[in-house]
Parts: sequence; C-alpha cells; structure tokens
Amino acid sequence: MSYSLNSKQVAEASALWLTKRGVTMEDMAELTYFLQKDYYSNLTMDECRESVEQVLGKREVQNAILTGIQLDVLAEEGKLFSPLQEMIENDEGLYGCDEILALSIVNVYGSIGLTNFGYIDKIKPGLVGRLNDKSGKHKHTFLDDIVGAIAASASSRIAHRKQQEKESTQT
Repeated sequence: MSYSLNSKQVAEASALWLTKRGVTMEDMAELTYFLQKDYYSNLTMDECRESVEQVLGKREVQNAILTGIQLDVLAEEGKLFSPLQEMIENDEGLYGCDEILALSIVNVYGSIGLTNFGYIDKIKPGLVGRLNDKSGKHKHTFLDDIVGAIAASASSRIAHRKQQEKESTQT
C-alpha cells in the first residue's frame, strides 16, 4: 500500500493540537495586532484573525506545529534520549532548533516576518510569554517560538497587503 497524504487531516490535526496546548486564534490575532498596530491606525482584529488563518492554512506551518508540539509532549513525558531530553525539557539556551523550526514558518513571509519574529522572541508578549513560562507542567520549548512565528508571519502578510492597498489607491 502506498502512502497517501490527506491535507485536510494534517490541517485538522495541527488545529487540534494548538487547542490542546491552550493556543487560541484570538491569542495569535492579538499578538499580530500588537506587532502591527503602531503602523496601521485602521487595523482591525478581524484583519489580524484572517491573516493568522491564512498563515495556519499553509502546509509548512502545519508541519512545524505538529513537529514542535510532538517534541514538547515527548519531552514532558521524558521519552527523548539524553541529552536531548534535558535540553528540550529545560529549554537549553544553546539549543536553537526550536527557533530554527519557527524560522521555517517566517521564511515563507520574507524579511518583515523575520524581524517581527526576532522582536516577539525577545520581548515575549502575551501568549508567547505564557507559553515560555517553565513553572507549569507543560514544556513549550518549541510552541512558544512557533506561535511567535505565526504571529510574525501574519504581521508580515498584513504589511504586504496594506502596501498593496496603498499602491492600488495611488494609481
């Protein structure tokens, strides 16, 4: 029997796992709004939600979500081999694979996505900060960066669309 990929199942699984890990569309839209509100006075939460939905619809993003969350869950369950177990469980400072996986998301959206990701990763606002908090039972070594990358990508998408709107009214 040959392998057959069902894209709908992948999309549904990534959405389900985000929900299971406490990530809502609203939280990601708020992060997106946070990143773009100073640049567009007429920006709405609906635009931010729509942009996040479009980012989440991309297969590369779904792959990163599924991979990162599974590694986080395996680390919580102590099922990784040492020293990887300890590195992911403790979000080791020199372990940068979590950021690299997140960069696979922002690479789809260009340099604005990259700079937004760096900013959100540094200041950790809202949901990113809550996911980064290591005091609870969950270890979101990958998910905090993935959520930041989704918001950064949605922000980049908004910036590009706003520029297109501006240019179309100037002609």
